[in-house]
Amino acid sequence: MAIMMERSHLPVRRSELPWALRTGAIGGIVAAIVFALFEMIASAAMMGAEGFFMPLRMIGAILVGPAALEPTYPLLAAVLAAVVVHLVLAILLGMIFASVTGGLRSAATDVAIGALYGLAIWLVNFYVIAPAAFPWFSEANPVVQFIGHTFFFGAVLGWYVWRSRRRATLSVRE
Repeated sequence: MAIMMERSHLPVRRSELPWALRTGAIGGIVAAIVFALFEMIASAAMMGAEGFFMPLRMIGAILVGPAALEPTYPLLAAVLAAVVVHLVLAILLGMIFASVTGGLRSAATDVAIGALYGLAIWLVNFYVIAPAAFPWFSEANPVVQFIGHTFFFGAVLGWYVWRSRRRATLSVRE
């Protein structure tokens, strides 16, 4: 059964929802990987080699608690917890994004809206949720977090959704 995706519209039609959820989930995973790599490299650049895994420890601490931040806490356990938390959140955020935007048929528009979405996620995460629930995130560099969320998560997600919409639209036309 082909999904008709000829025109841009917000939000996606009910018939396009399976496409949007799948695209958002995959796009969320792709963006999460790009984002995590950026965070890890930036952390190592600022803190030295020992900082490379700190972003994963901080994310893992959401699930296992602040003990994950300690050097004595098993790195593998912190990383596994971080992967679970990071991917679940990225998949959910990606599915929401793709279901609402559905790809606007312009790469520049989708990347810009994705970047704004990433900016909103950063603002909510670091200035609403983290201070109340996860205070260790206050130690993260806000400029790095802004860049990571806006460009390495949001813009990547927007590009992925645009690219997926373009492929789906082209395959329907053929």
